[in-house]
Amino acid sequence: MAGLWLSIIPVPNERKRLAVNKAGLEIIKQCEGWSAVPYLCPGDVWTIGYGTTRDDEGRAITQDHPKIGKIKGKKLLARDIRSTERAVARLINVNLTENEFSALVSFTYNVGSGALQRSTLRSKLNRSEYVGAANEFKRWRRSGGRVLPGLVRRRAVEAELFLS
Repeated sequence: MAGLWLSIIPVPNERKRLAVNKAGLEIIKQCEGWSAVPYLCPGDVWTIGYGTTRDDEGRAITQDHPKIGKIKGKKLLARDIRSTERAVARLINVNLTENEFSALVSFTYNVGSGALQRSTLRSKLNRSEYVGAANEFKRWRRSGGRVLPGLVRRRAVEAELFLS
């Protein structure tokens, strides 16, 4: 009898594990750009490689950080993307397509998981308001109090991927 009982209990939908796709990765790489040496990004954060802000040991990048090569930069990018993918999967409670997920990973890679967590974009998406969430991307175009043309372009491309 116990076996019969267990077989009729509904099982919640399990979300499939997603990873950033090629289009999402290209947005990140193109928009972050590449630098072998540390630079101060518009958000006033020391950065290296493809927008990496932490070294192998988790320490913040500083202006004195040594130069890195492309192989090291790609390893740091892969590490940061894995972390960002986990954050998006944890914060978003609705099913996503590969493109929606990848757009969110690019967005979160840039603004951080705390910003995604506090965002109206996330709130709308978790209420299954997909179009409303897509319209929120364009609001995230400022850094250091200024509208940056690069962020305007990035958000448009992320929204386009999200809706495709």
